[in-house]
Amino acid sequence: MTPTPNTQDQIPVLDKGFVRLVDVMGGDDSVVNSARVSYGSGSKGEEKDKKLIQYLLRHEHMTPFEHAVFQFHVSCPIFVMRQWIRHRASSYNEISARYTEVKDEFYVPDVFRAPDPKNKQSSAPSAAIDDAACRRLVEESQKQSYAAYQELLKAGVAREIARSVLPVGQYTQFYWTINARNLMHFIELRADANAQYEIQRYAEALAQLFQAKMPWTWEAFVRFAWKGVNPSLDAQRKQLEAVAS
Repeated sequence: MTPTPNTQDQIPVLDKGFVRLVDVMGGDDSVVNSARVSYGSGSKGEEKDKKLIQYLLRHEHMTPFEHAVFQFHVSCPIFVMRQWIRHRASSYNEISARYTEVKDEFYVPDVFRAPDPKNKQSSAPSAAIDDAACRRLVEESQKQSYAAYQELLKAGVAREIARSVLPVGQYTQFYWTINARNLMHFIELRADANAQYEIQRYAEALAQLFQAKMPWTWEAFVRFAWKGVNPSLDAQRKQLEAVAS
């Protein structure tokens, strides 16, 4: 797959990755209409519709948000996708290294983090790490792995076997379809400071695209449902609370 040129619906992530919005079914109005169908009614105007969405999120009435659906095209390192697919309330289709010769695309961190001494799930930059030396080690290892992969293909080995020499820093691509309810849950968990740095950046990109298409829902999510720690989302919440007060 070849990514389309950057547009407002595609956001670059990390050194070579991206998140691209492919399609959207529904939006804020779908949430409102699906919530009010229980009473045989629909939109009651912008002010009341926005308040309804706020009420739904504040009181965790989440099923109406399942009626807006997003489809994304994602390019990320394999180790990021390993975490991504833990979110099973969605649909995935990934590029197959059985049928396609993979590209020479690997993730190389700008900063090499050390284990966080206070949190086993986290990592943090360390002045004791020589980033340049670590980068050389990673790049050399990736070059050797990809060279071995090419040599195996030239020797007649099937792609499904040759790929076994490639590391989890290899970029993969997939299509991901998810409703707004579960997208908010993904952002809630993966944009938080406790998530791994790399997947946090993808969650932030998803948040941008989500906000652009469902601004009322996003505003209500940040004000009433977001409980994590993220500088961007925290700043938005404070700003929204200041306006509302």
